[in-house]
Amino acid sequence: MSSNVVKAASPLASAVTGAMELSVAQWLLVVCLVAFPLLYEWSVSFKYFCKMAFYNGWILTLAILAIPICAVRGRNVENMKVLRFMLLHIKYLYGIKIEVRGWENFNIKEPYVVVSNHQSSLDLLGMMEILPGRCVPIAKRELMYAGTAGLACWLAGVIFINRKKTDDAISVMTEAAETMLKEDVRVWVFPEGTRNHSGSLLPFKRGAFHLAVQAQVPVIPVIMSSYKDFYSKKDKKFTTGKCTVQILPGVSTRGLCADDVPDLADKVRGLMLETLTHISNESPGKEPGGGH
Repeated sequence: MSSNVVKAASPLASAVTGAMELSVAQWLLVVCLVAFPLLYEWSVSFKYFCKMAFYNGWILTLAILAIPICAVRGRNVENMKVLRFMLLHIKYLYGIKIEVRGWENFNIKEPYVVVSNHQSSLDLLGMMEILPGRCVPIAKRELMYAGTAGLACWLAGVIFINRKKTDDAISVMTEAAETMLKEDVRVWVFPEGTRNHSGSLLPFKRGAFHLAVQAQVPVIPVIMSSYKDFYSKKDKKFTTGKCTVQILPGVSTRGLCADDVPDLADKVRGLMLETLTHISNESPGKEPGGGH
């Protein structure tokens, strides 16, 4: 009889154990569901990592959607319109207000080279906000292998260069100059060459200016104000905020030659640094010239 009791008790014990295990799993799920929003609200660093993970993941997801649409045309600069359309909404997801000044300086019919400061991957938001028609960025070759994003960029006509091989970079720039003139293409370059979180400007690499001089097209400086009030990689901070994008008048390269490139680069950098300092130090909501 005792044997039968043991046998009868075994299934019951198993059921109780299973229920306890299930209960533990459920409790862990509840703890996670409660802990996540609390950590998100209380931990600045946790919020930063969550936002950046979503930012990068969402861009890769949007690229998947863009690829079949862009593939219809093949590799074509007009596909940048598709990418721009798909990325414009991201600023709203993050509560970032972008104010643009100097739109009239893009009213140039001829090709031109846009040079902009480079603070972080968030520069993509400012770029998509003002990206002129038939304008493509020049990017490091590594981006081409960044999964779906790399393929989408390739289809959109992004120009890739190998910065480690000077000869290759010069060859690409020469080809880009020819393409600009033949196909009425504008080019966007980050002359600092790498991301700069200092709130200032690194020394400029001269490739963009050689390109402009070779093609005899204007250089149009674009400055995005410092993100320090709402974003900091060092402090792991990412909140809502405002970014001012200033488009400066074009700097002519007519009649310039390769020997003039260093002075051209220094002149443009000086203009951009002065503007960056000015717009980054403005109080929130303050208009240029001190008005409110």
